[in-house]
Amino acid sequence: MSEHVKYLNDENFEATIKKGVTLVDFYADWCGPCRRIAPVIEELAAELNGKAVIAKLDVEQAQKTTATFQVTSIPTIILFKDGQEVKRIVGLADKESLKKLILSA
Repeated sequence: MSEHVKYLNDENFEATIKKGVTLVDFYADWCGPCRRIAPVIEELAAELNGKAVIAKLDVEQAQKTTATFQVTSIPTIILFKDGQEVKRIVGLADKESLKKLILSA
């Protein structure tokens, strides 16, 4: 667990994504691909600290938010800007493409 990654739930989700750029990794602990992308998310959070919020949301703990954004496959990574969904990636993505995505928002 990285000190730079923010962990979200149904209660703090809206407030977190409301302002600025936020990348949210929708995941579950039992999901193999989710575990594979976790170190990439942590590296991005450390590198982009202060430029964007890098967050994770456990789909089993935050079912309301998961349903709101119609996340049916994990990992799903959604980039938000000022509360609006900008881009969605379903499945694995490499660090450089995620970094470019965040910096272009």
